[in-house]
Amino acid sequence: MGQEEFLPLFVKFQLFNFFYYICSLIQEFMEQIELFFSDLSGLIWGWPMIILLIGTHLYLTIILRFPQLKIFKAIKLSFTKDKNAPGDVSQFAALSTALAATIGTGNIVGVSTAVALGGPGAVLWVWITGILGIATKYSEGLLAVKFRQKTSDGTMLGGPMYALEKGMKMKWLAVLFCVFTVIASFGIGNGVQAKAISDSLSQSYGLSPYITGTILVVIVSMVIFFGVKGISKVCESLVPFMAIFYILGCSAILIMNFSYLDDSIVLIFKAAFSPQAAGAGFLGSTIMMAARYGIARGLFSNESGLGSAPIVAAAAQTRNPVRQALVSSTGTFWDTVVICAMTGLVIVSSIIAHPDISQDSAAILTHAAFSKLPYVGTLILNVGILTFAFSTILGWSYYGEKAIEYLGGKKSVFYYRIAWVIVVFIGSIINLTLIWNISDTMNALMAIPNLISLIFLSGVIVKETRKYLWENRLDEEGE
Repeated sequence: MGQEEFLPLFVKFQLFNFFYYICSLIQEFMEQIELFFSDLSGLIWGWPMIILLIGTHLYLTIILRFPQLKIFKAIKLSFTKDKNAPGDVSQFAALSTALAATIGTGNIVGVSTAVALGGPGAVLWVWITGILGIATKYSEGLLAVKFRQKTSDGTMLGGPMYALEKGMKMKWLAVLFCVFTVIASFGIGNGVQAKAISDSLSQSYGLSPYITGTILVVIVSMVIFFGVKGISKVCESLVPFMAIFYILGCSAILIMNFSYLDDSIVLIFKAAFSPQAAGAGFLGSTIMMAARYGIARGLFSNESGLGSAPIVAAAAQTRNPVRQALVSSTGTFWDTVVICAMTGLVIVSSIIAHPDISQDSAAILTHAAFSKLPYVGTLILNVGILTFAFSTILGWSYYGEKAIEYLGGKKSVFYYRIAWVIVVFIGSIINLTLIWNISDTMNALMAIPNLISLIFLSGVIVKETRKYLWENRLDEEGE
């Protein structure tokens, strides 16, 4: 080989080595970034955040004289139209949109994760978290309507950013909340959910993620480009169907496991307060583990305190803030007190009835429990995952849209929607571990400004509650 032939070959070899070296550096950098956000997410969602959220739940529960006792009045109100009141959509439509975003894969996989890591006692802590979170969701809804504002085209804007700006005069904190909301929306509200749908269809029916992504882009685009009214109309139809369908499936499994229900309930209560409580095929766990994972999954599932649901509550047609606050509070009731509790009972009773069910993986745990229902069990689980994840994409698109509108004005919304459908496709086809950890962190960071507004504006919340609820003036017009 002559020198003329050797030199180009040598250069190509060196270029290949250089390219390989750069790729290795990038891969190592991405691994470090993933590890960083994984650790940061675990830290933020650890005991400090749990204590802050539970503390806020308890504080608001006490100063508001246990608004949980008004839950049946609230449920009745949620089905009552307030047509002549100011707002963009009905109270039920606003609730459905909030539930669409809230009821997600966390209600299925999240609960099974709590059981797998914290034992059966975690189910009780999930339930307790939901009960207490009703007060916080009530308070968020109240502030959202109290401080909402009408735009030049007549639409309503509201949420924690407006409570922080108008109620506390802290616009910089409102901006931070919106930044965290936008980042979280693309991850936990979009890409992660699209991936759940893609994986479910791929595993069950062998459908290509590229086909799934394309279909999702078309369907999501057809909904979100109509704004809140388009989103709310779809959610009004989808949410009741998906919730009832899933609850019926859970009920069928519980009927099958009826002879084990008493043992399941006893074990859940005993394991929640007994050190090293296990038995009946369960791995051992401590009180701290049961509480940590049960509370964390409950908070993550119902989103009480995160500040997401009040963004759509502000669009509701309601004559005063307290009416919508009561309606908003039912979201946590349905999400955690009903759906999460039923999921937990299904998993615990199934493991007692079938001790061979593995607890090594939360996903395996859930699939194994539902597979015990002949013929339709796996179908019910798949439909649940598909509808829950799809509805979350719709609900969170509205949250992020309003946050970006606060930051960049009405013109920025169109570009946000374009980016949204692009991420739907990307999320369907790639691994999202890093995106999950980043958005999980941003999701937690959303809660901090929102909790600050709830605590510092608690006097406003009490004043409005006294005026309209405690003095029986719910039918009066707000100021």
